[in-house]
Amino acid sequence: MRDPRLSGVVGAVIGVFYLVTGAWAYLAPLSFFSAVATFAPLNIHLLHDAGAFQLGLGLALTVPVALRAPLRAPLIAVLGASVPTTDLPVLTLICVALAAALIVDLRAGKA
Repeated sequence: MRDPRLSGVVGAVIGVFYLVTGAWAYLAPLSFFSAVATFAPLNIHLLHDAGAFQLGLGLALTVPVALRAPLRAPLIAVLGASVPTTDLPVLTLICVALAAALIVDLRAGKA
């Protein structure tokens, strides 16, 4: 479990997840609300804000992976931003995966 590539794979997969869901919430908030954020009341402005925030998280992970740059700081930042959002089960899994990738990265000694 010390393979440093694991953190890059996890970063890429979770980054793409955040890019897709962020774009969905931002560009099609009604569709996102009816499929994912089904808790009332509907607030388009909030969904736009959440989508923009998720796009930022996705970029924070995918850009370093694409540039083969260090991933430790983005993993910490996205994990910290994801922890309060554990009201959806998939986001709990994301937190676990980010924490595991961070542990692997730390054990590999990457900068």
